Amino acid sequence: MIGAYLDCHSGISGNMFLGALLDAGLLVQAVEKELATLPITGYRLVCEAVSDRGIRGIHCDVVLDQRAQPTRHFSDIAAILCNSGLAPRVRDLALDIFRSLAEAEAAVHGTSIEEVHFHEVGAVDAIVDIVSAAVGVELLGITHLYASPLPLTHGHVQTAHGLLPVPAPATLEILRRVQAPWVKCDVEGELVTPTGAAILATLARFEMPPLAIDRVGYGFGRKRLPWPNCLRLCLGQLYIIDGEADTDWVTVIEANIDNMSGELIGNLMERLLQAGALDVSYTPIQMKKNRPAVMVSVIVRPQESEMLAGVLLRETSTLGVRIQQMLRRKAQRSMQQLMTPFGPLTVKVKRLGTRVISATPEYDECKRIADVRDIPLSQVYEVAERLIRETIIKNV
Repeated sequence: MIGAYLDCHSGISGNMFLGALLDAGLLVQAVEKELATLPITGYRLVCEAVSDRGIRGIHCDVVLDQRAQPTRHFSDIAAILCNSGLAPRVRDLALDIFRSLAEAEAAVHGTSIEEVHFHEVGAVDAIVDIVSAAVGVELLGITHLYASPLPLTHGHVQTAHGLLPVPAPATLEILRRVQAPWVKCDVEGELVTPTGAAILATLARFEMPPLAIDRVGYGFGRKRLPWPNCLRLCLGQLYIIDGEADTDWVTVIEANIDNMSGELIGNLMERLLQAGALDVSYTPIQMKKNRPAVMVSVIVRPQESEMLAGVLLRETSTLGVRIQQMLRRKAQRSMQQLMTPFGPLTVKVKRLGTRVISATPEYDECKRIADVRDIPLSQVYEVAERLIRETIIKNV
């Protein structure tokens, strides 16, 4: 697995992220080839080598022609991406980043996603930055992206709405949703842009990875600072320590419900899972006046917490939900084919690092075999579990 760690000591913007990707080995020609599939014109991508206080890297700019750039809605940007020739994963990553921006803008302005008018982030340069970021992650084969805490500066930034405090409200809202860590920085002005924040919130985890660094890239900004104004990207192989669990952050959403029918509660679980929940569970509880009730617990990815909370509020009788961020430790899981007298059978293998802890046959496949052969399901399980002990567990 290829991982990347972003040292955001000087913040992050879309062009700094692209510069760091290019300096780490991404080919600008490959990026331009993908950008050419977008149904937009009127820009040039200009990348140049720069040096600041003895550190060299790459600075990127999207140079626009003199034509005015239109104000766009989220649906306009989605149409641009869907009508492009981008690979599905690149298109979906770019769309997720823009959705993060749209949700934050909607929250700040008290409106819906579709009513949000993108100004700075709807311009061609932001589209190019975000699509280039998605292209770079895909072409470099980055499977896991991590980031350092972000510099919390002060002052104001000029926007289409006039002067706004730093961090810009949309930037702050994006990073609030993923509980991004900050460190105090005495610099005045904007170091973390909305586009940079959306890239981090969508693609990165704020933690230090177990990374064997192979390459380092530096993406520079234009602002002059007392230190090199660059985003540093460390790229390399992720390694797993034997016996070590994976960690990530999830959002847990809970609600107590005491006045819905069993049919509606049952449908709610299907709806939440279809909407992207990682897990949904129900716990019987007693509420006021000793009424029996159900506590709904939903585990979601941080970037999807607002959307899933909305599903709960819209589709249940609850008046409010509880939301909290939790660190999750989890074993590694893989699927493995096991040859049995009944034919191949998929087995779920649980590992901590490289050490196999257990393996279990998949219920659906065991049931299919039992139905086809007209034998007891328990018999299929007995054969599968014996072969697991003799092969997968024994060979560890």
